[in-house]
Amino acid sequence: MWKIGQKLILLPVVCGLLAAGPFSIPAAAEEPSSVSAQSAILYEPSSGRILFQKDAHTPRPMASTTKLMTALIAAEAVPFDRDVKVTEEAVRVEGSSMGLRAGDWISMGDLVTGLLLASGNDAANAIALTVAGSLPAFAEIMNRKAGELGMQDSHFVSPSGLDGDGHSSSAYDMALLGAEVLRHPELAKICASKTARIHLGDPKHEATLSNHNRLLSLYPGAIGMKTGFTTKAGRCLVSAAQRDGVTLIAVTLKAPDDWNDHIALYNYGFSLTASCPLPRPDLPLFPVAGGTEPAVPLTMEDPPTVSLLKEEVDQITCTVELPRFLVAPVVQGETVGVVRYAVGDRELYAIPITAAGSIDARPVAGYGERMRNLFRDLLRQFLL
Repeated sequence: MWKIGQKLILLPVVCGLLAAGPFSIPAAAEEPSSVSAQSAILYEPSSGRILFQKDAHTPRPMASTTKLMTALIAAEAVPFDRDVKVTEEAVRVEGSSMGLRAGDWISMGDLVTGLLLASGNDAANAIALTVAGSLPAFAEIMNRKAGELGMQDSHFVSPSGLDGDGHSSSAYDMALLGAEVLRHPELAKICASKTARIHLGDPKHEATLSNHNRLLSLYPGAIGMKTGFTTKAGRCLVSAAQRDGVTLIAVTLKAPDDWNDHIALYNYGFSLTASCPLPRPDLPLFPVAGGTEPAVPLTMEDPPTVSLLKEEVDQITCTVELPRFLVAPVVQGETVGVVRYAVGDRELYAIPITAAGSIDARPVAGYGERMRNLFRDLLRQFLL
């Protein structure tokens, strides 16, 4: 059941379990024992919990999954409706292509679509040259962004993921990158698209692109993200899937059987996790000393829904922290306390409690009388 704690003041607050009743928790699937990947991870991004890992911090070539970083930087640097002119340097690249030609005009949004769906190396170059002016300068931006995201096992050399000296990342780092990409709605929408229509050329014409990520069709709930392959890197895949409000990210590097690896990882992960809406405690009218009104209503934002291990659902505590009373004046929106949600020692969320109204200080004839009234109110609160 939900547990209600209290600090500083004891409130008659009751939080019940979900209105729908107790969870029905099926037995967890067995941990995958035959993942083909040399490196793999199953990651729950809202908590940062690792549900499965295999050599997850060893840097390896990651091929075109690199393009998730290129897309992220593009989304943060250039409006998607801005048109870009494709240069000769951009299309002078080997490997997969979205079909750009020198002199083409294309929006940044369509470039990113071609980058993520068709895995266009030409799109990667065009983005890099637009954002940074040169490929080496863009690689510096990629490495700086990796540092900001805590990707300590990564070093980027190219925007496309073609094999380069030292171009590598780890399964764990790519999971961090995937989680950040999902936080950008435009990128998340592109990654989840099986096909997309774009416009490019001079003059522009319409073209249809298909997503290389077969997991979108193979696994119900799959929402992206990016495939990759080079001879050196082998088959690489960063994917994401959702079920019953839970989002998971799987990464495999050098995986001969990557589709089945990811299916097995998700079946295992979803058998362990549950989506759980946190309860909203009843907040009372709160006493105010020295005010024109004796109490003020309190409010808080609606608590979020969190992803937990199913065994943790009945271990959540909700602690309301408030002083014994407030002293006027009280301003609407003023933070007066906090509600903390935790599982054991791990805090899930802390939500501020604010005053839902304003109360002026009570006018008095003189300073002495005001101090006497305030002392009387304070004494009354302590004796309650």
